[in-house]
Amino acid sequence: MSNYLQEAEALFDYSQALRRDFHRHPELGFKEVRTAGIVARELNELGLEVTSGIAETGVVALVEGERPGPVILLRFDMDALPIQEETGAEYASQNPGVMHACGHDAHTAIGLTVARLLHARRSELSGTAKLVFQPAEEGLGGAKRMVKEGVLADPKPDVALALHVWNDKPFGWIGVTEGPAMSASEVFKIKITGKGAHAASPHEGIDPLTAASQIVLALQTIVARNVSPVDTAVLSVTMLHAGDAFNVIPNYVTLGGTIRTYKSGTRAMILKRLEQVVQGICQAMNCEAAIEMRGVTPAVSNHPEVTAKVQQVVRDLFPPEVLDTGERTMGSEDMAFMMDDIPGCYFFVGSANPSRGLDAPHHNPKFDIDERVLPRAAGLMASVAARFLAA
Repeated sequence: MSNYLQEAEALFDYSQALRRDFHRHPELGFKEVRTAGIVARELNELGLEVTSGIAETGVVALVEGERPGPVILLRFDMDALPIQEETGAEYASQNPGVMHACGHDAHTAIGLTVARLLHARRSELSGTAKLVFQPAEEGLGGAKRMVKEGVLADPKPDVALALHVWNDKPFGWIGVTEGPAMSASEVFKIKITGKGAHAASPHEGIDPLTAASQIVLALQTIVARNVSPVDTAVLSVTMLHAGDAFNVIPNYVTLGGTIRTYKSGTRAMILKRLEQVVQGICQAMNCEAAIEMRGVTPAVSNHPEVTAKVQQVVRDLFPPEVLDTGERTMGSEDMAFMMDDIPGCYFFVGSANPSRGLDAPHHNPKFDIDERVLPRAAGLMASVAARFLAA
């Protein structure tokens, strides 16, 4: 196997400059115009076959080996988050209220570095690496839309791979887990309607806040009492909005939140129980309830054979203590749509450095990474791709 790690280290200045540029100029989902333009420019300069404008701002490029073989899809997401940055870094966001607080700036830079690494070694490859730079991963359906617009065709991938820099773990750590790795995600919104009244005369109204308060507490019993203790699920109420005055019982209350599961059966049960709990309490409190559910993404489940091959590459490249085969998160990822019919593996590369204060969690205003992860992740991804495309 070529020493892609060493070659990625030689490209560190390139990767870092790209990452910091993307970090300074973050763009929200489906608005990654500048980012996508840079991605297309870098890929075109390599002489690759590049297609832009998939799902508005998505970019796809093919690195073709000199011999026929399988097609390996490598996905890298590009979008930022609506967060005001508080890192104080010299490369901090110049776009007020928008920040790369999850590491997608690093992913895009890693993807472009992987393109260079594989292109330089294309004479050693049998098959094609299909590099996908995806917009709108953060809950906006970018992957689903790319799939709808044909990203899994012409050519169809045989394997799908993706990675995430991971500030939950320190630099040096790598997580590659068989089976469920990231959860399915649902979003719910509930409107509880009562009857408004003067707060001094509550008997003349129907108080939706009382019903909402009971619902928030009762929903917590679904995971605690309906989900098996050896299963995993999350139901979190994260929003509750009601009223505008201290002396008015409002007409209605809205609340919302998220559901996270690994198993489809668990998901179905929770959705059913949520409906029963909400409607039951509202009926008892003489209120009416309207429930809206929106599925964000299925669970990311890593294929056993693909995962085993990725794990073996990690073992070949790094000391044995580096590999963690049990890392799972209740975070969600729309890479699940690209892995729905394509066997794949989604893995994590540790990026935190507490000694330098680079350990804020993802989606935090102070999020930043140890940039040494850039060549490590790029070298690993290129090595994995090359293993699948070995002659």
